[in-house]
Amino acid sequence: MLGKTYLTKQASLLLEFARTTSDSDLSAKLISKAADLKSQADPLPDRDQGPAAPDVSPGNLSGS
Repeated sequence: MLGKTYLTKQASLLLEFARTTSDSDLSAKLISKAADLKSQADPLPDRDQGPAAPDVSPGNLSGS
């Protein structure tokens, strides 16, 4: 499953491309796809829940 961070970033990029194109049909399709990705990302938790790397101890996951 793709994470919320990934889906949100992809949606943001699609919106950026939609703003830069002069083709209104392409822009509408990009915006629609961005909305689809956003709706997939919304119900996911804020932090991606992938497995931790083997060299990361469980007590040191705070990111500091």
